[in-house]
Amino acid sequence: MAEMEHPWSIEEQCFAAGYETVCGADEAGAGPLAGPVYAAAVILPRGLVIDGLNDSKTLTEKKREALFEIIRAEAEDYCVAWVEAEEIDGIDILNARMKAMQLAIDGLKKRPDFALIDGNRDRGSLCAITAPHETVVGGDGKSASIAAASILAKVSRDRFVTEVLDKEYPLYQFAKHKGYGTKLHYAMLDAYGPCPAHRRSFLKKWERGRP
Repeated sequence: MAEMEHPWSIEEQCFAAGYETVCGADEAGAGPLAGPVYAAAVILPRGLVIDGLNDSKTLTEKKREALFEIIRAEAEDYCVAWVEAEEIDGIDILNARMKAMQLAIDGLKKRPDFALIDGNRDRGSLCAITAPHETVVGGDGKSASIAAASILAKVSRDRFVTEVLDKEYPLYQFAKHKGYGTKLHYAMLDAYGPCPAHRRSFLKKWERGRP
């Protein structure tokens, strides 16, 4: 790590526009059949370069785990938030994603002047990003703070699924598939039916196909 001009310029553009404190926000776990959707918001020191920082989806699990600790140690501030499966069923996944990201932004101890939001959506029918913000398509590959948020959200969710849900509901082998709709996961659903951690709104097609 070194203090130098970051090769990604989005944050610098925000600083040039007069914003002093900029956070990046991203979510993880929108697609799985079970478990919460997680989000993180991260404020990085201006000019900080973290070697290997990139979109969490492009990194190995080992690299994400290593960067997770570095980000938590080096960030000016960060917050991780989540919305549970039951609430996802109640408000839908788009609203849950927006709620989780806004919760993460609200949970920062240092109030950001501006937020960079990964993706092209900033609102659902019920929940929206209310902080001053800009959406950035592919932001986890363009913004250092969004990339950092993507890693915190992804690792936090994976740890919850493997360390909590897997132990709470061992029949479903959550540690192996992280709640995603794999062949193994569907086989466990066929054998045992859904558990309280499942998103029932994600299982309608599966339910229709049951004998």
